[in-house]
Amino acid sequence: MKNLPARSVAVVLGTRPELVKLAELIRTLGPAARVLHTGQHYDDDLSGSFLDELGLPEPEYLTGVGGRPRALQVANALAGLDERFAAEPPLAVVVQGDTNAALAGALAANARNLPLVHVEAGLRSHDRAMPEEHNRVLIDRLADVLCAATPDNRELLLAEGVPAERIAVTGNTVVEAVHDHLPPPEERAGLLALGGLVPDGYVLATVHRPENTDDPAALTAVLEELASLARELPVVLPLHPRTRARIEAAGLLPLLDGLTVLPPAGYGTFLALARHAALIVSDSGGVQEETTVLGRPLLVVRRSTERPESLADFADLVSPGPGIGAAARRRLAEGASGLRRLAALPSPYGDGTASHRIAALIEELAAGRSTATPAARPAAAPPRVPAYAA
Repeated sequence: MKNLPARSVAVVLGTRPELVKLAELIRTLGPAARVLHTGQHYDDDLSGSFLDELGLPEPEYLTGVGGRPRALQVANALAGLDERFAAEPPLAVVVQGDTNAALAGALAANARNLPLVHVEAGLRSHDRAMPEEHNRVLIDRLADVLCAATPDNRELLLAEGVPAERIAVTGNTVVEAVHDHLPPPEERAGLLALGGLVPDGYVLATVHRPENTDDPAALTAVLEELASLARELPVVLPLHPRTRARIEAAGLLPLLDGLTVLPPAGYGTFLALARHAALIVSDSGGVQEETTVLGRPLLVVRRSTERPESLADFADLVSPGPGIGAAARRRLAEGASGLRRLAALPSPYGDGTASHRIAALIEELAAGRSTATPAARPAAAPPRVPAYAA
């Protein structure tokens, strides 16, 4: 953005979903963006190849974060970020969502008295067993500008006592991410043909959350239900490397025999598979949003969700076990008419311009910071960008 100096906005991220959701914002900020990657997702399949696919510049990488326990991830990322912010203080720090990388970025900004922008603020599962719930609550308490994806997210923040002038309803950046990276129809047709898949004739599944992978009983239940579905129609499973390791450790590899197991898919490939799936089964947070843009049904295999907007029409919340198969067959029985109904519904996550709204808020915040004395940190001004109206 023309009014922001080069490298003046630190965008802190560390996982594949953050890369996806912040890509358009980073491109909009242009030379002003300084991308700091904590390495929380340290596997090249999960982050490295995404940089080229998303058209992002090479970030500054921290070391000693990936593969560590949660406390060490946050501590090591915080130390690395603090060192960089001390040497080159940004005018604003941007974090997205509820990852350990986002929490480290928020704490580092707070420690150095730097304005903080939280993209995707106000999500709540009300499940204290979920580590991400603690992360997102802490980040929201520290943020100067809270970019709420939906009016409901704003109401949750207000109920917690966050001042209204710090909150802007922007929509969710996932909408433009899906629009930007969904391959064209002919390319999607080629991808499906290559895998021997028929549009609307297969199930797409992803499993990666610790509540499903670290508990052998839960992992067994999920894989058994997918294997049962695979006896009726193909089940495609892009397999997260951590999940594969847990499957091997639990001796569950035979349960994969009837599934179409793929390596982690690039974002465009995953969207193409999701766009034509008769049903998606996943424990991912981002997939809950993406399916509302793609107009596809979803089973959310979790105890709780911080994205209840998707449950109104697009998704069902189910626990590991027989409920997966029962809910799947109910959704599949809706057939073509059910798919048409979902395709006609608007996504609850906005109109696809969230990144530009957020960039304008960052520019306003940074402008106030750049004119202040070094010892004075101005309060965030009320957002002047029109909020997305649901």
